[in-house]
Amino acid sequence: MKSPRDSDLELRGKLIRSLGSLREMLPGSFVERKRACGRPNCHCADGENLHSQFQISVLIEGQPKVFNVPAKWAERVREKTEMRRRFDAAAATICSLNLKRFLKNKEDRQA
Repeated sequence: MKSPRDSDLELRGKLIRSLGSLREMLPGSFVERKRACGRPNCHCADGENLHSQFQISVLIEGQPKVFNVPAKWAERVREKTEMRRRFDAAAATICSLNLKRFLKNKEDRQA
């Protein structure tokens, strides 16, 4: 039977190995907006069948910036911003496991 310590190390190793797949991640938030284009004869003029506009919102030097994303790139950009969320979650878990191990080692040495 595995000890909790072995399980923690296994999880940490798995998370660290998975980070290589995140090399394409993008910061920020992916946004899909619906809007009318303004042409009077377009299907969106009724206000119901609006066009999708895709954007990525990021902080650059502390300032929010929004960039349009071509529709053909939308799903890939959405996935790459989601990778960042997974990276943040993995990093938090790794740090938590490392702190737990550090505190346990410290306690063991003081005993």
